[in-house]
Amino acid sequence: MAPQVTYQIAKKVSDITETSSQWTSSADRRRNAPPLEGEVPGLRQSDTLQLIMELTDASGLLPHALARRTGLSESELHSLRHLLAGPLGPNDLARTLGVTSAASSGIVDRLESRGHVTRQPHPTDKRRTVVAISDSGRVEVLTQMRPMFEALVAADARLTDEERTVVDDYLRGIIAAIRTLL
Repeated sequence: MAPQVTYQIAKKVSDITETSSQWTSSADRRRNAPPLEGEVPGLRQSDTLQLIMELTDASGLLPHALARRTGLSESELHSLRHLLAGPLGPNDLARTLGVTSAASSGIVDRLESRGHVTRQPHPTDKRRTVVAISDSGRVEVLTQMRPMFEALVAADARLTDEERTVVDDYLRGIIAAIRTLL
């Protein structure tokens, strides 16, 4: 990757992460990073890789922070996030969350008791039900996530079409790298 492209990506990732809060300096990031150079052929410490590590760390902390703020469990929060896309059957929700159907039923019970979801008849199979997010559940999730979404929109708006193409390609590579472990 050309040095100018790497610089542009590092700058854009830095802009995105600094939008929501101030992060540590490059020197602090390098000092606090695990010593990976020499462990993986071709790996070298760079601000870009450090920012990606910070992004994955922040992403990993996000569900816990949102759950704590809303008084929901992480599983309940993940359920609402998946239900934003549309209703799911209880077993489909269990598979999506990676939990048993009994655990999923408990999650739905708790969300239903808070008014965040409803159980409705399946549209084509009257023997089944689907779980749908309620207005209360939608507001709960979106209210908490709105500041992050607004900051992401603002960071994205600063990209030119050419920069967006470079960043998109780079992020697809990062996603593919992460998915090698999933």
